[in-house]
Amino acid sequence: MNGKFTLEEIREYWKQQALKHGQLPAVSWSDCAAIEMEIRQIVKYLEDGETILDVGCGNGYSTVQYAARKLGTIKGIDFIPEMITQANLKAKELSGKLLGKIEFKVGDITALDESADSYDKVIVVRVLINLREWERQFKALQECIRVLKPGGMLLLSEATLQGWTKLNRFRNEWGLADIPMPSFNQYLDQKKVVEAVSPGLSLISVIDFSSTYYIGTRVLKPLLIKVLGIKVDAADPNMEWNRWFAQLPSWGDYGTQKLFIFKKVCLQREQV
Repeated sequence: MNGKFTLEEIREYWKQQALKHGQLPAVSWSDCAAIEMEIRQIVKYLEDGETILDVGCGNGYSTVQYAARKLGTIKGIDFIPEMITQANLKAKELSGKLLGKIEFKVGDITALDESADSYDKVIVVRVLINLREWERQFKALQECIRVLKPGGMLLLSEATLQGWTKLNRFRNEWGLADIPMPSFNQYLDQKKVVEAVSPGLSLISVIDFSSTYYIGTRVLKPLLIKVLGIKVDAADPNMEWNRWFAQLPSWGDYGTQKLFIFKKVCLQREQV
């Protein structure tokens, strides 16, 4: 893990993000178009009347979007107190305006202060990649399994090594350098995750919702800038180019960010 942030450095990084961005979506990721794509995908798997736990909710930006679309009970937790402060401010501002009930509190994904078998859905968005090492990532997954009801779903949206590698391979073919992994992240091995959660969870699907978007913004965009010789920041996520590509259907498997849909296995009681 040479060159990677320590856990304390990671925590300090996200504390500063909360202080800098407040209630803006950029608090968790500067690529706001990708965040909106992610929210649209996750909402498809939420139902009215469910109990939902959003683990690593940050400032609650996405959590509020879920509550605005679904009539249920949603709790958001995050390890960074400054994030929860912003989330509670947002919840207070929107009090009585959301379909679902919402609350926020400080919590640790590796040691959830929640009862076993208590949630219909557990949402985890770009959290495991910030835990620095596999042992902590695995512990977090086990906690998510524990608090899920039998038959409940884990909606896991994380950056994967497979998607990142394929994207960089695509870029290399056209003379573009690799996109480095951020120092505060450790991307997930897709196969390793699926194997690790079995037999507690069964994999329903892996949705590569960001593939077209990544090709458009991480390959075509920098290539056009290079060919045209214009002064445009290829990393600027707020361009109309990004917003347009975020509306397109996803093709291929070149998205670093993927959504895993898992279902908790219902263990049958032994017949007496």
